[in-house]
Amino acid sequence: MKVDVLLGLQWGDEGKGKVVDVLTPNYDVVTRFQGGPNAGHTLEFEGQKYVLRSVPSGIFQGGKVNVIGNGVVLDPALFKQEIEQLEASGHNLTERLYISKKAHLILPTHRLLDKAYEMAKGAGKIGTTGKGIGPTYTDKISRNGLRVGDLLNNFDEKYAKAIARHKEILSHYDFDYKQELETIEKDWKEGVKKLREFIFIDSEYFLNDTLEEGKSILAEGAQGTMLDVDFGSYPFVTSSNTICAGACTGLGIAPRKIGDVYGIFKAYCTRVGSGPFPTELFDETGKKIRDLGHEYGAVTGRERRCGWIDLVALKYAVMINGVTKLIMMKSDVLDDFDTIKACVAYNINGEETDEFPFDIKETNFTPVYKEFKGWKKDMTKTKKTSEFPEEYNDYLDFLEDYLEVPIKIVSVGPDREQTIVRYTAED
Repeated sequence: MKVDVLLGLQWGDEGKGKVVDVLTPNYDVVTRFQGGPNAGHTLEFEGQKYVLRSVPSGIFQGGKVNVIGNGVVLDPALFKQEIEQLEASGHNLTERLYISKKAHLILPTHRLLDKAYEMAKGAGKIGTTGKGIGPTYTDKISRNGLRVGDLLNNFDEKYAKAIARHKEILSHYDFDYKQELETIEKDWKEGVKKLREFIFIDSEYFLNDTLEEGKSILAEGAQGTMLDVDFGSYPFVTSSNTICAGACTGLGIAPRKIGDVYGIFKAYCTRVGSGPFPTELFDETGKKIRDLGHEYGAVTGRERRCGWIDLVALKYAVMINGVTKLIMMKSDVLDDFDTIKACVAYNINGEETDEFPFDIKETNFTPVYKEFKGWKKDMTKTKKTSEFPEEYNDYLDFLEDYLEVPIKIVSVGPDREQTIVRYTAED
């Protein structure tokens, strides 16, 4: 057996949570391989809406095992909030949610460092969610981090040493953190008590043994390819590898054990926070997309910047990830548009290119668009491909030709039932 990987191809918020929930019945294990509680995955079914931050999106389906992998960074306080909300809705997770011992812990002072660093940047701020993700990954790389497995051995001493080190760094910033730390630390320690109720595992052994037993695994990525620390729109990126290769390092899976790669994208583009966004719309069209798509951050509530689909960036993401199947989300948001546009090239300093550049913050930069006639039909009630209007099929056909990968699934609404499979396994 192999590990199938599901990840976002844009700047995050593509709808990964819903797709994982839909695909989970086909798998024995679902696992998260990177990111932290800055990434919210929203799921809607049976009239209920759930927002997951650290828990894999397969948690609602059929008692399947879900694993938080070693590449994830975990905040015990926010984890406790998430678990208690799920428990209140009738979902008991302690028996089927496993946590890697090698996953790094977000400490209370990581959140304060995040805040201090962002304040110090002034106008050049990245737009971080302030959840301590960056400082936690920094400690991981500099070999100063604490991991979930440390909770099992002499943790208090390790914790005190790490906090003292962070306080020394904070003392160099014009930032009175002491009262805030007291509040955060209290919640954090309560979170640790909750965390200890769960099963800690050597996830690399567990997952490889699962494959040897002939069982199937779905790996769920957080955020999106264009936020990858190496291949995204640097420096306006996250602190982890959001691409398919991150599943290998974030789970302990060899590259030859990767199977299908599901790439998820919206029928348009969104972005949260700072950073370049080639097709961003600042007019009424952009506002209309935001309002119809309810484009606000699942975790932060921040308005998402909206624009037409960027096929240059999308084809780049397909290449980087080795995508084998595409999944298009939220096409229903465009149901009422007379004309729909797709960026097919960039004009940079008078020269046209279909390659994503090293530095996209070019001064003389304009997107080159191809226009399509809108389908002008309420797609939310569509049940099968034979009901697709001609204009919708034209749009899908063009995307497939440009990206050179089949669009296997389209989503026409937020509910798990509003999902249409275009190709069977035999196609």
